[in-house]
Amino acid sequence: MPTLTNAVVLVTGANGGLGTHFVHQALERGATKVYAAARNPREWGDPSITPLRLDVTDHASVTSAAATADDVTVVINNAGGANGSSVMGDLIAARELFETNFWGALDVTNTFLPALRTSGGIVLNVLSVLSWYGIGDGYSATKAALWSATNTQRLALAAEGIHVASLHLGYTDTPMTTGVAGPKNDPADVVRSAYDGLEDDAYEILADQLSADVKAGLAQPIEVLYPQLSR
Repeated sequence: MPTLTNAVVLVTGANGGLGTHFVHQALERGATKVYAAARNPREWGDPSITPLRLDVTDHASVTSAAATADDVTVVINNAGGANGSSVMGDLIAARELFETNFWGALDVTNTFLPALRTSGGIVLNVLSVLSWYGIGDGYSATKAALWSATNTQRLALAAEGIHVASLHLGYTDTPMTTGVAGPKNDPADVVRSAYDGLEDDAYEILADQLSADVKAGLAQPIEVLYPQLSR
């Protein structure tokens, strides 16, 4: 059974709302070291936390980080963004978002595979309920693509003893959702659910009821998930 006890954890996007909780809660669960990776890493004031410069859109940055953090046993692909892009019309902004949310996450996992193969490690891809629900337009597309790639990673890496999990969540109270009205998850609860899921050997971790409901809706006719299509 996977455990965070004595783990060495890499958290991308560590400075963000979820990232900070991923860092601290990993240590609370017994990790011996956490690499807190970000484009502009900050000091954490804790010898168990190693700031690491990592821009997921820059392959040279990813390879440099992997050379430094060659003892990683858990990779948490948390870095991501939202830029209001659309899959309709001009695609420049959508392409830029794919660089971070899709290609960046894949590059991190692929580049850290040598370390993970040594440890029989864990990969957690932070997705979204919008990986199953297209109302997020360009953002939904990036997360849907990463969900599909995550399934491929699961199949490809299972034989090597590497466990690949995904985290699905609705709106959560982080800087990315500052302008979103309505109820939001507590990021601490989301990360707690994520780590509980990893330690339970789960492949898909649904952090809230909304994610559970939308996942269940995928088995229904498309008009159930998108009633605006009903005639």
